[in-house]
Amino acid sequence: MNFDRRTFGKLTLALAGAIALAPASGFAQDRPAPFDKPGDVKIALVRYLSTGDFFQAYLAGVQAQAKALGVDLRVFDSQQDAALQSDMVDQAIALGVQGIIIQHGLTESMKDAAQRAVDAGIKVVAFDVNVENDKIPQIEQSDRDLARLALEQAVEDNGESWKAGYVYVAGIAPLDRRNETWLDFKKKYPGIDEVAQFGTLDNPIANSVANQARSVLSANPDIKVMFAPYDEFAKGVKIAVDEAGKNKDIKIYSADISTADISAMREADSAWAATAATNPAVVGQVSVRALAQLLAGEDPGHSVIVPPTLITQKDLVEKDIKNMEELSAKLPQFAHADVAMPAWMPNPNAK
Repeated sequence: MNFDRRTFGKLTLALAGAIALAPASGFAQDRPAPFDKPGDVKIALVRYLSTGDFFQAYLAGVQAQAKALGVDLRVFDSQQDAALQSDMVDQAIALGVQGIIIQHGLTESMKDAAQRAVDAGIKVVAFDVNVENDKIPQIEQSDRDLARLALEQAVEDNGESWKAGYVYVAGIAPLDRRNETWLDFKKKYPGIDEVAQFGTLDNPIANSVANQARSVLSANPDIKVMFAPYDEFAKGVKIAVDEAGKNKDIKIYSADISTADISAMREADSAWAATAATNPAVVGQVSVRALAQLLAGEDPGHSVIVPPTLITQKDLVEKDIKNMEELSAKLPQFAHADVAMPAWMPNPNAK
């Protein structure tokens, strides 16, 4: 898929924030260098995707863990401009950061940028983008498990034979991994008939997908299941399903979760039946922790995987879960992942 490289973005530095966070008090002296003097540690988050509740929560998690460590966090937002994201890695290098988190992006544009950072002696981790570098840990939501949990629920709810619409954009690492599971499921259940595939990351994503879904539903009135393994995709599909009056005839299965998603799933006769998700704030925290381990000379592992949770419409209604805070409180496995968590690491969720 071709992405517009908005030239105006190159004329202005889309620096979403330069957040100087005060050193955490009390226990810094008990941490390994350089976190014994955390105020001297400067890290950067270089983002490709930022639209939607998931990415806002992810950013909040990054900020919370950086604050708990007491480090200086700089946030760069390329707003889906691949060339600008690559340039922003160079800007972070020029700022003298010790560590960089690369959040999403395209392999073709980010692998060289990531290598430039490594060559400059900077520690790098990557979340949901394959930078093809053995020295760079990959932070993952276990995307194959996300897709598997949602699809297993789809089979449980609808049986092993149904006509499906599928929302997918190639070239985005998490979507590609989820697609592998979708392909495996279609082989395992030959009665699943994919009659339409569509998808876009054009902003606003949900509205753009809704425009496509309207045409898909008109051309394929016998679709029973929509697999939309990203919540902005699912929101768009739901808009079209509701407009077509098919909310009782079609079930939507997705990945990721937010308070807005919970509200949409809890609506009376909502078509959105289930989603599989990790807590995006927790994923953001894990991204910072894995980077911190590298800076401390520790090895978080090449694949740092945050386990997902299946969340059904029935769960939300029966447990009276209305927002992300209640989801974390009533599904404790969603609230914290004991991943990249050495004894010295501060837990921003600790009471």
